[in-house]
Amino acid sequence: MKSNLLKKDFLICLLLLIIFIILPFIYPSRYFIGQITIFFIWTTVISQWNIVFGYAGIFSLAQMAIFAVGGYATGMLALYFDLSLWLTLPLGGIVAVIFSILIGLACLRLSGPYVALLTLAIAQTIYLLIITDTYCFFYEGVTCRNFTGGTRGLTNYGDFGFRQLLPYKYQSFGNYYLAMVVMFLSLLFTFFVIRGPLGFAFKALRDNPICAVSRGLNRVKFQLVIFSVSAFFTGCAGGIFAGHFQVMGANTLYMSLLLYLLSMMVIGGLGTPWGPILGTACLMIADEFLKELIEWRLAGLGIILMCFIILYPKGLSGFLEAFSKKTTIRKL
Repeated sequence: MKSNLLKKDFLICLLLLIIFIILPFIYPSRYFIGQITIFFIWTTVISQWNIVFGYAGIFSLAQMAIFAVGGYATGMLALYFDLSLWLTLPLGGIVAVIFSILIGLACLRLSGPYVALLTLAIAQTIYLLIITDTYCFFYEGVTCRNFTGGTRGLTNYGDFGFRQLLPYKYQSFGNYYLAMVVMFLSLLFTFFVIRGPLGFAFKALRDNPICAVSRGLNRVKFQLVIFSVSAFFTGCAGGIFAGHFQVMGANTLYMSLLLYLLSMMVIGGLGTPWGPILGTACLMIADEFLKELIEWRLAGLGIILMCFIILYPKGLSGFLEAFSKKTTIRKL
């Protein structure tokens, strides 16, 4: 049964991959391609957060801190060691894994809301360390530069070089396809995790931890595993974000952005395989329409979230699954 579900997931991924490959040639608008690139980045982050939050039931709010660490590590290694972003991107992912393991160790004795409070405190501590960084680390001409970039953000570490590699018309395609590849790799990795033995272990520890531990599952081991395995792609997404915008700032740790991504996960379907991609698409499209209504933008997003929580608590993924079952029953 699980192998059939995995094959189904793989086929859907393949179909979406083909669509996204040809999409820039059908609609080559730079703004559109830029928005889809952001969609790939957020989907990568949420797909990994969904493993921790949705499947393992660990109420971690440190996902954007891991994202920021990956982005800053990618930029700093490139800036201070004069390395290519192609080399520092996977290194940023590894740094994010190490950071995530440290968070996992800090949360070993905690559960439920206490994990949420601790991980949120860690994220806010990193934010404060960045914005209060005023010490002059080096001079760039007559300009004093901070180690993290401070409130101005980390800059001048370069990009992925697509401007030199591609013609002007297709320069925006480079970051698009790079973010797309990372997103699909993260999705495939997620499917293999949740459809395999690790997925069963995570669900057991989430739904009945006492029974799971009595059956021999080591809670400490699996908690550290889930924190580490979900961090690499999140860190890489942060690195792509840094390379795409060519600046890495503390705004990635804003509470509003954290809640925005959390809403995507809830709307898509917490603990569902396809929830991240559905929720990200839904909320980004809604946000695009609401941009013109500046005064009502946040209120509109809040109403959408409330409607899903009340009417469809399992999110878009759960709604589509229920609709599919009803359709099948009617045909029979």
